[in-house]
Amino acid sequence: MTEIFSPGDRVQLTGPKGRINTIVLSKGGRHGTHRGEIKHDDILGKPSGSVIENQNGEKFLALKPLLSDYVLSMPRGAQIIYPKDAGQIIVEGDIFPGAVVIEAGVGSGALSSYLLRAIGDKGKLFSFELREEFAQIAKANVENFLSVSPKNWKITIGALQEKLSGVVRASSADRAVLDMLAPWECIAEVEKALRPGGLVICYVATATQLSRVAEEIKATGRFTSVIAFETLVRPWHLEGLAVRPEHRMISHTGFLLTARKLADDAQLPDFRKRRVNKAEGSEEDAQEWFGLTERPVGEKKLRKTLRQVTTQSNKRKN
Repeated sequence: MTEIFSPGDRVQLTGPKGRINTIVLSKGGRHGTHRGEIKHDDILGKPSGSVIENQNGEKFLALKPLLSDYVLSMPRGAQIIYPKDAGQIIVEGDIFPGAVVIEAGVGSGALSSYLLRAIGDKGKLFSFELREEFAQIAKANVENFLSVSPKNWKITIGALQEKLSGVVRASSADRAVLDMLAPWECIAEVEKALRPGGLVICYVATATQLSRVAEEIKATGRFTSVIAFETLVRPWHLEGLAVRPEHRMISHTGFLLTARKLADDAQLPDFRKRRVNKAEGSEEDAQEWFGLTERPVGEKKLRKTLRQVTTQSNKRKN
């Protein structure tokens, strides 16, 4: 089906020197650039992938943005999960159409957008977020991209470990995706909500977080052995015979950890080829190793982001 630009659609304009701008189309609208003005009416009615000109004859490529384009440019309250990590979460988390998925927290809605697309209309996404402002920004960002308010998405304000049992029935969820500061605090409740064979996948930024959540999962005795990894992306420069790696790359953004829930009467066998002694140390050492702080988001930035995303939503609706 050919994608035709209509009022309220987002369009990604690539102009001279590869500069990219994303705008929301409206009848009679205009987009000013330092190379001249672009009329929205010159884009409306044309298919995605068209080339248009401004009044000075400068050419621009008009495309409907991909979800990966959108999440990198959308207004942010909290830091987003980058497309390279979202892709791994969808694949390694085996997020499938019709799945019942638990998510904590929603951030700016980037991962929620990917999860909603993966589970389809028949799936269900239960998201938990501590801050009302983050939830509002995430909801607006998702709606702005999908152009609808998903009926199968429920956002609950509050701590997952306190709210989950009242929202999701025991042993009914297929997957749990934890993108939060202290995912180990939620493992016990997530274990109750997951069905046997269900999978938990955690996204954490530091090695201390990775270690602590892994130990918490192991301590329950209710999951398979944990698997942890990170994803690095190195783009390449392609210009004639000049084929080489780009000077800049997207390296470490976070770690991913996965584990699957065992059946109720199952006990995980010891598959290790050799015994490993537990690291020794005092409780004070452990607290210092696991000490974490959350980078605060200023109230002024949150208000500005909320205004920005609400303005985009109003333009789309009008």
